[in-house]
Amino acid sequence: MLGHLSFGVRDLAAAIAFYDAALAPLGLVRVWSDADAAGYGKPGGGDVLALKRRPDAAPAGPGFHLAFDAPSREAVDAFHAAALNVGGSDNGAPGLRLHYGSNYYAAFIVDPEGWRLEAVHQARV
Repeated sequence: MLGHLSFGVRDLAAAIAFYDAALAPLGLVRVWSDADAAGYGKPGGGDVLALKRRPDAAPAGPGFHLAFDAPSREAVDAFHAAALNVGGSDNGAPGLRLHYGSNYYAAFIVDPEGWRLEAVHQARV
């Protein structure tokens, strides 16, 4: 449905360090980078998230967040822990979110620039 999303970031080096660590537990890696941008996706594939250096960058306002599919609950836990270790802020610890569904296991983070992220695993029954 979507080709990719793009976030403007003020500090590209710090953003790359954050996303390299936070997205690894979800099976996402940096698939390309240059002096002003970087892209993340599945190894050997295209990007699903692009970061672009912009001195005037600001995160989207309330109501926006980007949710990444996680292959397991353990991957959600690892995403949350990794993101906290590289400067992210907790916005919802890993756990079931029964108001979204009986198998909706998620964690929420705010990256160092204020972008809101989620990792979610929805067990198939």
